[in-house]
Amino acid sequence: MVAKIVSGKYIRGILHYNENKVTAGQAQLIMASGFAGEIDRMSFDNKLKRFENLIMTNSKVVTNALHISLNFDASEKLDNARLQAIAKTYMDKIGFGDQPFLVYRHTDAGHSHVHIVTTNIQPDGKRIPLHNIGLLKSEPARKQIEQEFNLVRAESKTFKQHAAVKPADIEKAVYGHLPTKRAISNVVGAVMNQYSFTSLAEFNAALRQFNVQADRGKEDTMMFQKKGLIYSLLDKNGQPIGIPIKASAFYSKPTLANLEKKFVKNAENRKEYRDDLKAEIENVFKNYRQITKATFIKELQSQNIQAIFRQNDQGLTYGVTFVDNTNMAVFKGSDLGKAYGAKALTERFGQADQPLKPATHFKTAAPKQTYLKTAPATDYLKTGALDKTLQALMGKNQGDGTPLTPRRKKRKKQEQGMQL
Repeated sequence: MVAKIVSGKYIRGILHYNENKVTAGQAQLIMASGFAGEIDRMSFDNKLKRFENLIMTNSKVVTNALHISLNFDASEKLDNARLQAIAKTYMDKIGFGDQPFLVYRHTDAGHSHVHIVTTNIQPDGKRIPLHNIGLLKSEPARKQIEQEFNLVRAESKTFKQHAAVKPADIEKAVYGHLPTKRAISNVVGAVMNQYSFTSLAEFNAALRQFNVQADRGKEDTMMFQKKGLIYSLLDKNGQPIGIPIKASAFYSKPTLANLEKKFVKNAENRKEYRDDLKAEIENVFKNYRQITKATFIKELQSQNIQAIFRQNDQGLTYGVTFVDNTNMAVFKGSDLGKAYGAKALTERFGQADQPLKPATHFKTAAPKQTYLKTAPATDYLKTGALDKTLQALMGKNQGDGTPLTPRRKKRKKQEQGMQL
């Protein structure tokens, strides 16, 4: 079992996230501990007010919402009763057994998993401390529950969790499947909070993977001059569809002004992934005497990296952006170095592929899984793959959480610092 915790300041956002999953047929509320009445008869407001009544007893506490996911080995077919028992035991062991909490069973991945919504504010207004809760409470609880319920151990080499094959596990927006505003909000909020980008172009490179686009309008328009921003859904051809929505209309307020504040911070956050990305690019070239642009793009896709080349109306390539969907970092090619700009890369491409040896490393049948690692799985406080749409809605707080160990091996110094 893998337990992951994300703390934040908007209980409404967490609740919306899970209730939207229920509405979409991808989740089921299986338990409501500390709530009066029957589950089926509880409205959204009933659930929200139960939490808000506690939160209002101590308005000074900013981090007052908790979203937990418990994930199980793909071979374990657990019924609702067993998941309820596991969830209750886990909450007791981490000190939240007396708190009201909701347990949702999600069905949007190939393994059994539940999401738990709760608050750390108690009836007397005191807060349950969250500092180091992963290491001190969650990790021991996980190991005990694995023994008590005879579950596959997270550290076991056989532990495996199947996931939907989607970059960063964000669901693509599809016109007509959900109300336009909700569909855009889900994608924009998640990308805005989990990816490191330093420009609107880089932000859009990540957004377009999920059929969403941010647009400032033409330079001679009033919207552009006033730094306005609208969001639109994209069709299968990458063209805007439906009615665009102003950035200020979304709960997470993804306005250009707010994005620009992130640009500076993200420039620092993504630094640690720069060399890793360059190494992945070089590894592709090392396996070929000569490689075409199309194969180069496919090879990187197999490593969960999108290479997006930009061309003008005459077909001339003038730019390239790399979206690393495992480390959630976006780079303009030239930011990686002169050798990774569009011009330099184009000069390295050939007319035909000439691999140095059979391309056994190039797997087209099974894209890299990015939802969860297999072992060791001690990512008890995880702010990455926990259906990240919620982070934008709840107000993400890093706490003592650490990002999921990425596909590529971290430097030893980083691993020791993370204490995994």
